[in-house]
Amino acid sequence: MVDVEIGIGKSGRRGYALDEIVVVPSRRTRDASDVDLSWRLDAFDFTLPLMVAPSDGAVSPRTAIEVGRLGGLAVLDLDGLWTRYEDPGPLFEEIAALAADRATRRLQELYAAPVRPGLVRERIREVAQTGTVTCGAVTPQRAAEIADVLLEAELEILVIRGTVVSAEHVSKGNETLDLTSFIRRLDIPVVVGGCASYQAALHLMRTGAVGVLVGVGSQTTSTIPEVLGIGAPQATAIADAAGARTRHLEETGVYVQVVADGGFDTGADIVKAIACGADAVMVGSPVAAATEAPGLGFDWGVAASHPSLPKSTRIAVPRRGTLEEILVGPGSDGHGRTNLFGSLRGAMASCGYADVRSFNKADVVVAPSGRRPGTRRPAEQAVPGR
Repeated sequence: MVDVEIGIGKSGRRGYALDEIVVVPSRRTRDASDVDLSWRLDAFDFTLPLMVAPSDGAVSPRTAIEVGRLGGLAVLDLDGLWTRYEDPGPLFEEIAALAADRATRRLQELYAAPVRPGLVRERIREVAQTGTVTCGAVTPQRAAEIADVLLEAELEILVIRGTVVSAEHVSKGNETLDLTSFIRRLDIPVVVGGCASYQAALHLMRTGAVGVLVGVGSQTTSTIPEVLGIGAPQATAIADAAGARTRHLEETGVYVQVVADGGFDTGADIVKAIACGADAVMVGSPVAAATEAPGLGFDWGVAASHPSLPKSTRIAVPRRGTLEEILVGPGSDGHGRTNLFGSLRGAMASCGYADVRSFNKADVVVAPSGRRPGTRRPAEQAVPGR
């Protein structure tokens, strides 16, 4: 890719967000009932290529069970309110009632309570007893200290998720997490991220992770671009990680799942993430808009509670329907915010693809942000002779 000159002595690649591309239909179409959306993560099979983000506003043990019933995988935040408080219900009501200028400070106070190992075990087992695949997320800083508790509770899939997760963290004074050794010792499937570049994704794949999360600052609740000034447009980041996946497969024979983490508002966003190379998507705020979601119409990232440098904020998410309606329909929103995976199925059928893996090869084109493909700007329409 050609670099763009920013100024003398500095150049950079041109990246693309999901709303800057569209998928191009091919020469063939397919019946929607023949489209297979199934996804396999390690030894676990799902009927939807979906992980629900470890957001307290979106995932409770109850919603994790419901997402599993619908065919996806919900990730419970094991550093969240559900593992710090016996009954967090009243806290969700309080958070929903907070004035905007008070929300972050109160989240910092609430998340200052210690994580209780007994509650970690209890929440995991609450989900497991229904036969639902159990998945929980921890930060890299807490992973080693809580590992024995996770093994005792028989957690089935672990997500190590942070602002930026690298295979090589350098520190002069603090003990660091060796991801490669940790993953081998834990002996359960581990998904790690976020990352936003080819090299970072490749290095995370080499740790032995079964999946990598792609997205830095792409989540709806994230303020990382404003606070740290880092990240990458999501379409480009996904395509880069997919390229790393191909190289890793060629080198090792091991296929690592690329999970696009964030940047989703509509079904079209999911369609474009898969077309750019993602195997699955991690969705947060659209699920927080469900009537069953614990956030009561609000969502926030765990980074909102950082004691000194919050990198997320509480946002309002208008209720759009039940979890089932939002994920698999029937939809009632004409802008693609319900029946998200019906959108994916419809797009794959319209483009003639039978499964998610093959849809990674779909043609895409760049379309200026905020415009529907095939239309022209009003100014262009007004110029005579065009």
